[in-house]
Amino acid sequence: MATFAAADVQALRRATGAGMMDAKKALTQCDGDAVAAAQWLRESGIAKSATRAGRTNTDGIVVARVVRDGDRSIGAIVELRCETDFVAKSDGFGAMAEKLLSKVIEGGPDAAADAAADIDDLKIQLAENIAVGKVEHFAALPGACIDAYVHHQNGRGVNAVLVEIEGAAPELAHDVALHIASSRPTYVSRSDVPTEVLDRERATLEAISRNEGKPEAALPKIVEGRLKGYLREHTLLEQKFVKDEKRTIADLLGSAIVRRFAQVEIGR
Repeated sequence: MATFAAADVQALRRATGAGMMDAKKALTQCDGDAVAAAQWLRESGIAKSATRAGRTNTDGIVVARVVRDGDRSIGAIVELRCETDFVAKSDGFGAMAEKLLSKVIEGGPDAAADAAADIDDLKIQLAENIAVGKVEHFAALPGACIDAYVHHQNGRGVNAVLVEIEGAAPELAHDVALHIASSRPTYVSRSDVPTEVLDRERATLEAISRNEGKPEAALPKIVEGRLKGYLREHTLLEQKFVKDEKRTIADLLGSAIVRRFAQVEIGR
């Protein structure tokens, strides 16, 4: 006869969302083994992972890695989301993120879906709403290299960047990735900014300038000046390099060309 306490039943109920009688039955079936009982409930369709699905999972971890093979490189970022900082810093949660990252490196961005059953198990074990968030995967074109940067806070990655640059060494790509993590550009260059975004920003700046009482005749020049400021803030090439504000990223790159970048931050 399996022996377990009322506290064991309550703990299993909290972890799985199962009712009291189901939790007792599971512990009886599994000789009081809580992990096995949680798995039994899941296999029986009783563990109520869905009850956690509506809970906010704005915390978590981001992990990134670049693998190089000769002159080719592959990089990936995986975001794994949870509800609390406590779970985000736990060893099991971090190990799951790294496992997902390996799958994505090997199989591409859709490979994270292969770990759905493992994610469900982790939900039960940690009793939180856990889900894969953003996933990025870069495979460098010939002549280009990829590098990554991850900013850590409170023992886990919270801000990760991948960048692909043609005609650059990994050290330069790493500096650009670090810059992106700090400065958060939206576009590589002003030519990448959609026309509708520019039109909307121009209209907003015109309204702001008019509400400030700027002379009507001077509005076009004022708006265009402010629009240039917007572009300097949001386009990578025009931003000042965080390690040397006397140079822009365009100055830093020289003849190298940024093909693309991706940034994933927890809570954004």
